[in-house]
Amino acid sequence: MIWTTQPRYNQNGLAYIRKGQGDNILLIHGVGLRAEAWAAQIEALSANYCVTAVDMPGHGESAPLPTPTPKLAHYCDAIAPLIETDTVVMGHSMGAMIAIELAARMPNQMRGMVAMNAIYRRTPLAAQAVQSRAAAISDQHVPDPTQPLTRWFGDHASDERAACLAWLTSVHPAAYKAAYTVFAHHDGPTDATLGAITCPALFITGADEPNSTPQMSQAMAAKTKQGQYHCVDASAHMMPMTHHTKVQHVLNDFLTRLDRHND
Repeated sequence: MIWTTQPRYNQNGLAYIRKGQGDNILLIHGVGLRAEAWAAQIEALSANYCVTAVDMPGHGESAPLPTPTPKLAHYCDAIAPLIETDTVVMGHSMGAMIAIELAARMPNQMRGMVAMNAIYRRTPLAAQAVQSRAAAISDQHVPDPTQPLTRWFGDHASDERAACLAWLTSVHPAAYKAAYTVFAHHDGPTDATLGAITCPALFITGADEPNSTPQMSQAMAAKTKQGQYHCVDASAHMMPMTHHTKVQHVLNDFLTRLDRHND
């Protein structure tokens, strides 16, 4: 898979890739990345759907949020205008946090929701570790990509690792720190938020994921009215990139069931 930069549209400072025709799918990436992290899903899904992959505020070609200390709600507010009627919203990592909140906030516009590698109720040790990483990030200098790349890919060279290296070293420093701080201090959706999601909701993560664990996704699915859970074998945090073929099989199955339900 080649992770090349794709042309963008821009709506009020929010940049996004749009490809295909049909029912709407919105893709939201994680901290430090950009819309091209979804390149495999854009290619596969746009054959049958209208796919929009957004650059999260302060990432890619999207402008940073105006507030220097944003909350998760500010990211949701910025992305919500891209959601049209009968949208399936899919998010990865922090993007999954946003997708979950939007699904609860906009039930009449959601046809389905997919949360990939989402966190829910971190252990105290895990919370302390991620918050310490957030505190160490500078808002003046490009972040050191060594730690995240090692967590995501180990020491193995790959096209995916090279792409993430390029994205992490070109991200807006203050916007990266702001987003990572939100991610680090958010403990996942409340039970009330999960209970407010009325559309079919798929929670999917990797079997080897140490932070957004299979148990977290399973617990969130159980608290959602139409929750479903899937674990992708032999994968970890960057599974939408590293295991995109396996992930696509799961997404195809979920979308097929949605399409049959709406016929």
